[in-house]
Amino acid sequence: MSFNLTMKTCDFLIIGGGIIGINVARYLKQTFPDTKIVVLEKETHCGWHASGRNSGVLHAGFYYTPDSLKAKFTRLGNQLLTAYCEEKDLPINKCGKLVVTKDETDFPALDELLKRGQNNGVVLKEVTEAEAKKIEPRVKTHQRALFSPTTASVNPKQVMESMQQDAQYEGVEIHCGVSYRKRKANNIILTNAGYYQAGYVVNAAGLYADKIAHDFHFSQQYRILPFKGIYLYSNEQPFAIKTHIYPVPDLKNPFLGVHFTISVDGKVKIGPTAIPAFWREQYGWLARVKLGELIDIVSRQLRLFAFSQFDFRKLAFEEIKKYSRFNLVKLASHLATQVKIKSFTQFGQPGIRAQLLNIKEQKLEMDFVLEGDSQSMHILNAVSPGFTSSLPFSRYVCDKIANLMNSR
Repeated sequence: MSFNLTMKTCDFLIIGGGIIGINVARYLKQTFPDTKIVVLEKETHCGWHASGRNSGVLHAGFYYTPDSLKAKFTRLGNQLLTAYCEEKDLPINKCGKLVVTKDETDFPALDELLKRGQNNGVVLKEVTEAEAKKIEPRVKTHQRALFSPTTASVNPKQVMESMQQDAQYEGVEIHCGVSYRKRKANNIILTNAGYYQAGYVVNAAGLYADKIAHDFHFSQQYRILPFKGIYLYSNEQPFAIKTHIYPVPDLKNPFLGVHFTISVDGKVKIGPTAIPAFWREQYGWLARVKLGELIDIVSRQLRLFAFSQFDFRKLAFEEIKKYSRFNLVKLASHLATQVKIKSFTQFGQPGIRAQLLNIKEQKLEMDFVLEGDSQSMHILNAVSPGFTSSLPFSRYVCDKIANLMNSR
């Protein structure tokens, strides 16, 4: 898009056309129907990054502590997105999820997950090994497991396309191919397509949310740390495994470990990885490389090796090994029977997790993080289950904006 100096005006300007940005725009239009709302998306279509590249799993909401925003919005988000897909006649696979144990050392964490599920109002059933095998004959577990019947799968790209169409039908303008460059005075935003002047700016820029927030004097103690997620697909017949199978996770980290995911059309895949990326959009070995980002992120990773509150060194080395197809299959073989390397031959489209790092405390933020005032709102951390939580979380963001604007 050629550069020009035209000035476009709007009441609300949302930077980022992912599932959060689109639905914040929709809820703002419902709340303020007479306003002009514009979404800027730097790519040629919305959902090109995390929203269109995620697993498509609709999580149930039992992983999260009851005081967290994730706990507040995941269960409701699951219900709302399920209803949305049914209303729009979008495919959904209500396959459920088994969380399995490798031995007795997993029991305390399994008990904690069960407790969190009960506290969060999530339907979650403890099952025996025999009961787990009735749900999925190929599953491996040690004596105990959990079954989540409301966990499901959707096609994230189809959901994004539908929501983008909804937003446009409802009166939201979506400007694709327009990228943020700089903030000027009076909420004037410089883009590659000229200037936009906004009454209120919403930053839903994902991998670049922290950098944009800095221009508004927010995100002072936060930086995005990118992690690459890749799935390995099975060439078995669809529904060769019928339900998601997850291990008991390390509850100190925001990652859930290698697991089996069943897509909406029954394809079986294992993953994802959570490999530290060296720049924000490192989808390929040299894709979208930026030297400044590489230097900044690698230097931050080196500091985490020495000073992190979690074992970043161990995490990094374990994840890098998952570039190996053999290693991924080996990890997955602990969860199910008949897992053969010849059945897993094709890696899927990679995604990048925009994980927020607290640079003061040298820790990964586990919950959603927002910062804002009466002029702008910055969604700094909306990682998994951000897709599942998108509808109620976007409503929450809209309500916070309305309250801040009323305090002017």
